[in-house]
Amino acid sequence: MSGVATGGVPFGRVGPMILINVRFRPLPEYVDTFREQVAEFTEKTRAEKGNIFFDWSVNTDDPSEFILIEAFEDDAAEAHVNSEHFKAATELFPKILKETPQIINTLIEGKTDWDRMAEFSVGE
Repeated sequence: MSGVATGGVPFGRVGPMILINVRFRPLPEYVDTFREQVAEFTEKTRAEKGNIFFDWSVNTDDPSEFILIEAFEDDAAEAHVNSEHFKAATELFPKILKETPQIINTLIEGKTDWDRMAEFSVGE
């Protein structure tokens, strides 16, 4: 795959990637508007230098759970957590979430992009 990822990172760049998965559970009154609540945070994070991707999904087994999959070049993660929009999000989230999010945070050497599954292919 070639091109440029969300935050201007060239696909195929070799170096460490920080991959983060976070589960968010909004209070019931914020489930329907959660994506709107995080829209500015999402937009500003995607524009950060070193952001590879920042994608939200809804758990199909539990539509009140939102899953954030994000990745940064290794050195960009620190700038992200020190940004004004991250600080604003840390003030917003305790007001609209019913529990502290669960997180998986890992450093992957030599990765900055998605791979295709090797177990099967579709029309390729």
